[in-house]
Amino acid sequence: MSNIIDDRPSRDSLPYPRGTVLAVQANFYQVQLDPEPTPPTPSLLCTRRTRLKKVGQQVMVGDRVVVEEPDWEGNRGAIAEVLPRQTELDRPPVANADRILLVFTLEEPSLEPWQLSRFLVKAESTELAVELCLNKRDLVSEAQQHAWRSRLQGWGYDPLLMSVKTGQGMDALKQRIGQGITILAGPSGVGKSSTINRLIPQANLRVANVSGKLGRGRHTTRHVELFELEQGGLLADTPGFNQPQLTTTAQQLADCFPEIRQRRQGENCQFSDCRHRDEPGCQIRGDWERYEHYRTFLDEAIAQDTAQHHSGEEESSFKTKAQAGGERRSEPKLASKKYRRQSRRRQHQTLQDLCEELDENF
Repeated sequence: MSNIIDDRPSRDSLPYPRGTVLAVQANFYQVQLDPEPTPPTPSLLCTRRTRLKKVGQQVMVGDRVVVEEPDWEGNRGAIAEVLPRQTELDRPPVANADRILLVFTLEEPSLEPWQLSRFLVKAESTELAVELCLNKRDLVSEAQQHAWRSRLQGWGYDPLLMSVKTGQGMDALKQRIGQGITILAGPSGVGKSSTINRLIPQANLRVANVSGKLGRGRHTTRHVELFELEQGGLLADTPGFNQPQLTTTAQQLADCFPEIRQRRQGENCQFSDCRHRDEPGCQIRGDWERYEHYRTFLDEAIAQDTAQHHSGEEESSFKTKAQAGGERRSEPKLASKKYRRQSRRRQHQTLQDLCEELDENF
């Protein structure tokens, strides 16, 4: 009989594992477990503890979590804790992202500067690092590629030109997104899913051709999911959309333009709250290409700030009522729940109950 004692911990005695949420669907979460200590299985399908739901703790793709009571045989577990987030985005809902990779096409559909500028401002507002990638370089000439690269460098970006079809530029792309979590974003039909299939063949994402009638892409991605790159990073595919909503305030908008940030390194504007329109002593206003984009986005941000200010005001305790002859006067509001008129259906139901009660008594 052997006297050797096996002092290895059993599966049940292992400490609660930690991992990263790769996908969220309904109330289930796919959690990739950390490699150290080596878990019996690489991932678990988890639910969320009820106490997390009670305190309003949302679990997002990219979250670092602690899993309790793992069922190694059934590959299941329960998320007991969400670790503090380094970054957090609402749209797309991704936590702990390091950068945003914007993908556009040079042709089919052709690159539209206004749309590109709007996406760049939206990406800059997240305060994450922004990388720009232009797909389908095989459809344009070398002169056109050089012209676009020079133009976008004037915007403050160093675009990577690639072709998913031919594989040009894919190695350079792998180097840019090799570590951390990268959010892949851009309009529909620019080749985001095809890019992931190139980088991660086992992902096998569904792709669709560009609509010939509309000249833009069709939506193929329906939810956010993280895919593991061979060099260790994670890539988040997000649903495509063609007109992102800008949520920056008028005061924050200027920081979303690299051109303005560069000009601020020189002389400052005369006024600290300068909006760079018609104010005297402004050092930003000028003939740089995207200045008109900035002006238009600023008007949109000001309108949004104004609407939010009005909606945030407390509801008035008075209401305006029109009188005969068009005259208007203010009068106090009644408490809506206390003095609300009873509906006809409720009145009929009450009357019917009274009749039935009388029948029973007699």
